[in-house]
Amino acid sequence: MALSHPSVSNDAIQVHAQNVLMKYQQHTLFSVADLTFKQGDVIYLQGDNGSGKSTLMKILAGLITPTQGRVASHGFARNPWWQIDSLLGKAVYLHQHPYLFEGSVKYNLTYALKQLTLTAKERHHRIEQAINMAQLNDLLDHHASDLSGGERQRLAIARAWIAQPKLLMLDEPISNMDKHSQRLVLAMINQLKQDGTGLLISSHQTCGLTALCKQHWHIKQGTVHTSMHVPTTETVHQSNTTELHYGTTN
Repeated sequence: MALSHPSVSNDAIQVHAQNVLMKYQQHTLFSVADLTFKQGDVIYLQGDNGSGKSTLMKILAGLITPTQGRVASHGFARNPWWQIDSLLGKAVYLHQHPYLFEGSVKYNLTYALKQLTLTAKERHHRIEQAINMAQLNDLLDHHASDLSGGERQRLAIARAWIAQPKLLMLDEPISNMDKHSQRLVLAMINQLKQDGTGLLISSHQTCGLTALCKQHWHIKQGTVHTSMHVPTTETVHQSNTTELHYGTTN
């Protein structure tokens, strides 16, 4: 069940899960007694393929209802009385193959500003910042569907940055991405961190992104384990291969 509570001045902006159990075809995917994702957090979410990382993120985003348990949001502005309060739109989930709107790259960027109260000057400045960070200058008139995987992810994160989410969940944001796009995405996510956005980052590998993290959530043997210790190196065996991982000193 997903609930949203009215905000109070001393509430931290957060999504809180209690006694959550998720089953799939009578099989328990994972369970967690108590889990909080709040503004300012930078969390590395780890787990084997099929462990439920994406599912957990979608539960926190209000896109999936857990089999059992309660998920509530706190600290957000309350919706007008004629709108149903829900988790949707509170913690934003960005898939590794992000949904983009039909139309150009520029249209996708400007669409995000419709939800914000900004002056024309502020809108122009924020758009220019996003374009420069994601290096989309030469792609503005291209149709979003024509972009490569790395370009699509850069656009999706730039669009998220423009919208200034309080909580953002990134599902394998640099998988199958060229090194140039990886560096740009890392810089944008680091900027989101500096802006105070709560970040939950799912990744199969320790890398520059996970080096930004301050907490570790690990789905292991059907349980979500939490820790303040973030792993820095690991060997991942997948499909009988060994992946090489890299890190940063920043």
